[in-house]
Amino acid sequence: MPEGPHPYTGRSAVLATMHGKQRAVAPAFGQLIGLNVVATVGLDTDALGTFSGETPRRGPMLETAVAKARLGIEATGLRLAIASEGSFGPHPQIPFLPAGIELLVFVDADRDLVVHETMLAEQTNFAHLVAATGTPIDSFLAQVGFPQHALVVRPNAGNPAAALAKGIVERGDLDRAIAAAAAASADRCALIETDMRAHLNPTRMDTLARLSMQLAQRLAAQCPVCCAPGWGRVEVTRGLPCELCRLPTQVIAAEVFGCAACGHRASQPRRDGMVHAQAMHCDACNP
Repeated sequence: MPEGPHPYTGRSAVLATMHGKQRAVAPAFGQLIGLNVVATVGLDTDALGTFSGETPRRGPMLETAVAKARLGIEATGLRLAIASEGSFGPHPQIPFLPAGIELLVFVDADRDLVVHETMLAEQTNFAHLVAATGTPIDSFLAQVGFPQHALVVRPNAGNPAAALAKGIVERGDLDRAIAAAAAASADRCALIETDMRAHLNPTRMDTLARLSMQLAQRLAAQCPVCCAPGWGRVEVTRGLPCELCRLPTQVIAAEVFGCAACGHRASQPRRDGMVHAQAMHCDACNP
């Protein structure tokens, strides 16, 4: 592997954000590769999409995150940039539970390099409640961590912008917002939602901090062929043989590592040393 200082040590990268994400993102990059992360000032990243829906995201998460990072490069003149995108809804395997997908992207404009990592956020307060004025909501507020986590209130039916209130962290403001939204709603109800913007959602900030460590660790690893930062897992190979019948299963047999710069790839065995899958995971032995 390459020797000497990391190519990003002592340099600065712009973090394209208007929601204080630098508090979660910067420490990992500084600690692992000596990269200084600075947040944009006055850059309207909401133009690429908002959680509250006034501006829908126009493309896939990765495409939007890369566009956001490039806006940071244009705004500051720095050649390195970081940006994130998040999406929340039902858990992909357990639909009755909420979950989020967080994506963090790193762009090196000089190398034309794009490296990203994603994380399934199973710890999330993502939730909503439909309520009329005077409806008891204390149990919901406790569930979503209010007031440490902010809320969004809008009319439940009709024009959501008629009485949209975001970033609510005071009970009096919440009660007034519910009354205003219910009065503007066709069904006389308000829709109360968790505010998923990072600076108003400590749970999401925690996920971003863990994802930042994941991406920083990947950037710390350099390609064994071209030395570009970002050597990491790009896919997996399934087919670990069953412990009883030795037929291939859907269990991961190997990890494929790759370089986003030169395209070099290499397959590596499972890091836990497991060479056979349990029969419970075999379609032949456990149909």
